Amino acid sequence: MPPYTLLVLLIAFERLIELNTARRNTEWSLARGGREHGAGHYPAMVLLHTGLLAGCLAEVHYGGRPFVAALGWPMIGLVAAAQLLRWWCVSALGPRWNTRVIVVPGLPLVERGPYRLLRHPNYAAVAVEGAALPLVHGAWITALCFTVLNAPWLAVRLRCENAALGAAAPA
Repeated sequence: MPPYTLLVLLIAFERLIELNTARRNTEWSLARGGREHGAGHYPAMVLLHTGLLAGCLAEVHYGGRPFVAALGWPMIGLVAAAQLLRWWCVSALGPRWNTRVIVVPGLPLVERGPYRLLRHPNYAAVAVEGAALPLVHGAWITALCFTVLNAPWLAVRLRCENAALGAAAPA
């Protein structure tokens, strides 16, 4: 199996672990009165993120994109950094982390881990990974398409999440 295919499959496996974690955390949140916000945009985001992985493989395979070490190795570093940041977010939020926007009323905002530095660090990880993963093997069309398509969905998601967190904040 080519190394890049293995990398993309490892990221896909990591996504499955994320979805399992999110499922457990959804149950935890709903059991404590959590309410989901923005459920309508969630399927499109799942499709976009699935498309990122498929696009990486398709463009490299069918487009004959070569591995260029001067670009590929730094991009591998960014992909690894994005994974570390994402799991730092998961760790800092604990059972409140989710792939959906589910807020448990009355809980204070998390201000530890990467949330000391950024309000939405997980979305920074998504943006970095969405550009870097395709560029590991020169899939610039996939990187560009994901980045352009992700921008409006990310704006929707940020508005949704900020409104939900603001409405649920303790008095």
